[in-house]
Amino acid sequence: MRRGSAALLIGAAGLLAAAPARADLRLCNLTPSKVGIALGYRDPQGWVTEGWWDLSPKACETLLRGALAARFYYVFAVDYTRGGEWSGRSMMCTRDAEFTIRGVEDCLARGYDRNGFFEVDTGEQKSWTIQLTDPNQPVAPQP
Repeated sequence: MRRGSAALLIGAAGLLAAAPARADLRLCNLTPSKVGIALGYRDPQGWVTEGWWDLSPKACETLLRGALAARFYYVFAVDYTRGGEWSGRSMMCTRDAEFTIRGVEDCLARGYDRNGFFEVDTGEQKSWTIQLTDPNQPVAPQP
């Protein structure tokens, strides 16, 4: 199945002075579609991929709680409503059902799917929000 591409907007959550002092990795679905989210990151034991978080239209979800330990995180998202995906060049393992997978090598040989994740550079911030946007709708400026 051929999937279309979508736009992505990434922003730092910690820059809002009025926000409470929280340190998390969050993702907000700014599209009119229900989306599924898979996350990849490196922890002290190596690479990990996790999924799926299902986000309703215009909803946000905390993917990781606490201060971020890495600068780079990786996301693969699927548009359940209209088809399409947000993807990138970093190949990591996934599966159709809920998963936590250690390692990013030999995905197919280990019985997993292999998908391209896009890289999110948090700039070493301790808190970050990723915003998925619809490529057909302009993004409204946020205060």
